[in-house]
Amino acid sequence: MKYVSNLPEETFEIAKAFAKTLKKGDIICMYGDLGAGKTLFAQGVAAGLGVEGAVCSPTFTIVNEYEGIIPFYHFDVYRISDPDEMYEIGFDEYLFGEGVCLIEWAELVSELIPKPYIKVTVERGSADTDTLRTIIIEKQT
Repeated sequence: MKYVSNLPEETFEIAKAFAKTLKKGDIICMYGDLGAGKTLFAQGVAAGLGVEGAVCSPTFTIVNEYEGIIPFYHFDVYRISDPDEMYEIGFDEYLFGEGVCLIEWAELVSELIPKPYIKVTVERGSADTDTLRTIIIEKQT
């Protein structure tokens, strides 16, 4: 699926609607440049899963856990220097647990991610606007 978002609020709503299709055990791998809107998308997914309160990027903690209709595990692996570091935080337990995992900067730990997963790419639009985004959601099997 391909979506075009003209405003941050639209990106949030696209993600919130997408979250309604998720189930326990789903893995979402986020791709996009710094500042493209990956964390905003994650916030929309969290809202769609019934998470209340603030959802922020776990850049320094690697993972934040949230309770909602389904547990939501939000990873930001930008600061991971070696994929094996993920085992120290129990990455496998999250991947094969009872919740939904969303991984920002998934390309940094790609060899650890089992298929199937859902690839979400957030791309910046034209230079004419700061807010235009293209969001591509693809099932990887």
